[in-house]
Amino acid sequence: MSRTVIKTDELPESFSDINPHNLYLYCKSYLSGVRSNTAHTKTRSDVRGGGKKPWAQKGGGRARAGSLRSPIFVGGGVAFGPKNNRNYNQKVNKKQKKLALNFALAELVANEKLFVVENIAIESGKTKDAKAFIDTFAQRDVLVVKELIDDLTLRAFENLKNVYIIESNELNAYLAAAYHSVVIEKAVWDRLTKES
Repeated sequence: MSRTVIKTDELPESFSDINPHNLYLYCKSYLSGVRSNTAHTKTRSDVRGGGKKPWAQKGGGRARAGSLRSPIFVGGGVAFGPKNNRNYNQKVNKKQKKLALNFALAELVANEKLFVVENIAIESGKTKDAKAFIDTFAQRDVLVVKELIDDLTLRAFENLKNVYIIESNELNAYLAAAYHSVVIEKAVWDRLTKES
């Protein structure tokens, strides 16, 4: 299967002189968006019980208390604890998203870690054939970008360790930056460079 290693001087002008801060902002936004946001504590109003005043207001020598569910008691609510209704989303402009992707791809090209292949298809659907295809690149971990994934190709790749196959519309700056190398179909690469 023929492959091409893109050189830096083959990149369009739009891939040069991009501030790396765009990639940082996009990755920060992407990771914030996938947070599970499960940390949640109960306040004194959420904790069960505490309806009765624990002791008399005066005469006991102790500080006044109105409820055992107060944060100062064991078993009481939590003051200023985390809530699961928090919104972690961070906005990134369209232009910044594009700049971030272009920067990530330019870095791969500079390190000779971006490979363009005419067509990515494992017609047998066998994992060993997919592994043989990936082994020709001899890379640590690989992101495979295909225009449209067919069932046999997906079946061949999905059990491979350190290999992730996606369709072209799923490609983003975070994935491009997270993987050691990227194998991409020529049609997808041509469209990316044309749109830039």
